[in-house]
Amino acid sequence: MKYILALDQGTSSSRAVIFDHELSVVAECQEELNLIYPQQAWVEIDPYEILNTQVRVGTSALESCGAIGTDIAGLGIANQRETTVIWNRETGEPIYNAIAWQDRRTSAFCSHIKDQGLSETIKSKTGLIIDPYFSATKINWLLTNVPGAQKDAESGLLAFGCVDSWLLWNLTDGNIHATDVTNASRTMLFNIHTGDWDSDLLEIFQVPRQLLPDVKPSSYIFAHSQKEILGASVPISGIAGDQQAALFGQSCTKPGLVKATYGTGAFVLMYTGATPVTSTKGCLTTVSCQLTDQLTYALEGSVFTAGSVIQWLRDQLGFINSSQEVELLANTVPDSDGVYLVPAFTGLGTPHWDPYARGLIIGLTSTTNRGHIARAALDSIAYQTADVVQTMVEASGLPISDIRVDGGASSNNLLMQIQSDIMMAALSRPKITETTALGAAGLAGLSVGYWKHLIELENLKTTERTFIPRLDPDAVAQVRDRWDQAVERSKGWAEI
Repeated sequence: MKYILALDQGTSSSRAVIFDHELSVVAECQEELNLIYPQQAWVEIDPYEILNTQVRVGTSALESCGAIGTDIAGLGIANQRETTVIWNRETGEPIYNAIAWQDRRTSAFCSHIKDQGLSETIKSKTGLIIDPYFSATKINWLLTNVPGAQKDAESGLLAFGCVDSWLLWNLTDGNIHATDVTNASRTMLFNIHTGDWDSDLLEIFQVPRQLLPDVKPSSYIFAHSQKEILGASVPISGIAGDQQAALFGQSCTKPGLVKATYGTGAFVLMYTGATPVTSTKGCLTTVSCQLTDQLTYALEGSVFTAGSVIQWLRDQLGFINSSQEVELLANTVPDSDGVYLVPAFTGLGTPHWDPYARGLIIGLTSTTNRGHIARAALDSIAYQTADVVQTMVEASGLPISDIRVDGGASSNNLLMQIQSDIMMAALSRPKITETTALGAAGLAGLSVGYWKHLIELENLKTTERTFIPRLDPDAVAQVRDRWDQAVERSKGWAEI
């Protein structure tokens, strides 16, 4: 068999990438997704649009390179994490739209859980901070607000899954209800030390165990796809949440190695190995992946609004006609001229974890132009990511001199140079920036023997460009101090 097919289901698009044995991209296809905003701070996606776009791009990728299903040795899935779908096992129909990871509707319920003094219990078991970001409170909302859902869940009629489970269920014609450890670890229901769903957590969030998928390793033959989809029954042999897939795709398999992915949000992960590192500084402890019987772990920091701030400039303000134009517009000025944009459109993630923060632009003067705001938007991505890295260094005690970057926005050279300057660290951009798909392909290929050993995969990867910091440390300290002041003014706004 010639190829590995990776399905990369993200927040704003569904993508399929076909890799050959040398990790060359043979074919790629992508479709954008429509996000639904029923009210302020609510974000939903049509589950059927997730499924249909993902199937279409998969079949289109095959067609574009003249491949057929029997050419595919294995299929890997990488997916937007935490996004929550519940469906009827008998009909296969979702009971509600998928509630996206950015959704903030459960903020009050999260506050209620915190007020019960459960924060430390939950963090000790899951490595997570109580926040609407994770799946547990979304599940609770669905079971509470969809008529009859709680009763149906208790009777075993309903199935919950993150996007990986929803795709797996449909690709196997409803025969497999499963997930991998990385996605399970993002639900706030999974004990990352025992490697299983936790009864205490299920009770706290009032989630019946029979609602949940079976949990398997990340590199594992989950099932075979139904023949009608790809023209052959293909092994579905690797699954990981998108950020863990990118960590694996960047070959961050030694403690202290770090990757930063720039997509709709920005996510920084540091691989810590077989021992979970507990953070008191706002980082999360999460499962990195599972190749064999051994769970491995990572520290993670999350920026909720990264690439989506560029989409906001395009779609809401009309500053640009395409996302690629932002670099040209931002390059019309030498800097932001004291303008700071805090894109807390759905709150702030690491290290603040404030679901009530809201966006602001501050420092405007009569000479501020579109270029300054575009530059401030790029700066905001870099500042937020630098805050995460700083928090990670403080939590781990490990210095970071090199960051491996990927994701769509990492192709923006100006942003990457700003990021290197702000973090005062070198950034390495790989030849293949879509490392989420690469990671899914690697996990899938290893489990079916397409690649025999991990080192074989790592030796195939190359760096396309390295960015070196060029700003004076005193200048960096000054602008970061002003950024901190702007962030503080954005906090708690939705509660006022």
